[in-house]
Amino acid sequence: MSSSPLSRRQLLAAIATAKTFAACRSSPSEILPSGGVTSASPSGPAVPAERNVARIVPAVPTTEGAGVHLRRSLGGRALSILDPFLLLDEIHSTRREEFAPGFPEHPHRGFETVTYVIDGAMEHGDSLGNRGLLGPGAAQWMTAGRGIVHSEMPRSEKVMWGFQLWVNLAAREKMKAPRYQDIRPENIPEVSVAGAKTRVVAGEIAGVRGPVDGIAIAPRFFDVTLGKGQALEHPLPRAHNAFVYVIEGDARVGATRTRAASGDLAVLGPGEVALVSAEAGARFLLLSGEPLGEPVARRGPFVMSTEAELDQAIRDYRSGRLVSG
Repeated sequence: MSSSPLSRRQLLAAIATAKTFAACRSSPSEILPSGGVTSASPSGPAVPAERNVARIVPAVPTTEGAGVHLRRSLGGRALSILDPFLLLDEIHSTRREEFAPGFPEHPHRGFETVTYVIDGAMEHGDSLGNRGLLGPGAAQWMTAGRGIVHSEMPRSEKVMWGFQLWVNLAAREKMKAPRYQDIRPENIPEVSVAGAKTRVVAGEIAGVRGPVDGIAIAPRFFDVTLGKGQALEHPLPRAHNAFVYVIEGDARVGATRTRAASGDLAVLGPGEVALVSAEAGARFLLLSGEPLGEPVARRGPFVMSTEAELDQAIRDYRSGRLVSG
């Protein structure tokens, strides 16, 4: 490994200055409205069947952890939150020095992290004694709840390609017990939807349900590959906020056929159906979730509802109470 784990003193100093670890935002603390895109009220204008694109947010390069190069589309200045989603980072590099430093030990409280690996391998370990290796096609849905300290270290010589998504927890759930859902590639079902190859991580499509369960926001998480001239049309709950992130190729989104290129996040507006097509083929993530509509206070690796709760999280980490209760 090209860098050694950060010391406890270094980590505490970084938190005190609101720096971030493990794909954490490099920003001071902030309290945000729930944000996102909401449906029209019953008395408002008619909601279109297809969800057209409300905005395109290109991913921007940044570094996180101990020096990992990645691209961020959600959780940055352009789009700080899409309730209940807080962050989306893509790591994609064939240069070992850009991913090998990894994300040494760091704390979390108040939200969930989702790791999805396309290629390479990521080793994780935590303060609860959990250890594991996520290989190509694997996923992990971690509920940090009241607190956990963990590490995520790439274990690949040639390539690291994957995503980390942050999902907020409702105020009533922020202090719940931590929970892991480690999902091996063979346990993620794949279904053909009108010819579109779709891996179902969470939610249901074409009668096939993904393995992630027990998540309050009722998420949909699909990894979709379109061939030349193919399209995916899928109903989503009207109340959900949703987005498409293009992994490869060019996609056309909505009835307006708005172009979204590789590395673009397309925020979907109100409606009932997600419609994505590709003239020459494309691969994309389609995600949706029920918005919480609550205040969001975030500082480095902690996401709570108030500044006072953030201060308490830091005190708990410093005193060792974050993981001991």
